[in-house]
Amino acid sequence: MSVTLHTTLGDIKVEIFCETVPIAAYNFLALCASEYYNDTLFHRNIKGFMIQGGDPTGTGKGGKSIYGDFFQDEFSDTLTHSTRGILSMANKGPNTNGSQFFITYAQADHLNKKYTIFGRVIGGMETLNKMEKTPTDEKNRPTKEIKIEKVTIHANPLADQ
Repeated sequence: MSVTLHTTLGDIKVEIFCETVPIAAYNFLALCASEYYNDTLFHRNIKGFMIQGGDPTGTGKGGKSIYGDFFQDEFSDTLTHSTRGILSMANKGPNTNGSQFFITYAQADHLNKKYTIFGRVIGGMETLNKMEKTPTDEKNRPTKEIKIEKVTIHANPLADQ
């Protein structure tokens, strides 16, 4: 399964790991389908590390999962923060996943088994490059808004085989 995040800087297509982390994948896909992420900001941007979004308040303090407030972590030895473009749930500690997520700009092994990985960028690396180059203020907030305008969910043609 994959989705395209249509942002103000361009599109990013991400593969979602539905079989490996079904709880996180279902949460993200359901939020996408309900248009929850439409017109939301990427509120945190740290060059060389990651960009974070998924909070409808735009503050980095909001957002809920489809399960209520939070849901449990899902970790797999096969999923690591080993490269640029890894899609993970943001959290406030163990088992506090909601709606916020981040995309890595680089390898970040120190995040393994602390943040649920549920996807990876498969298209739009040039957009990710533009995001990383966007200037930020002292609190790592982009000085020019970067928004998810809408999300397109794509069916996986191999899912039924």
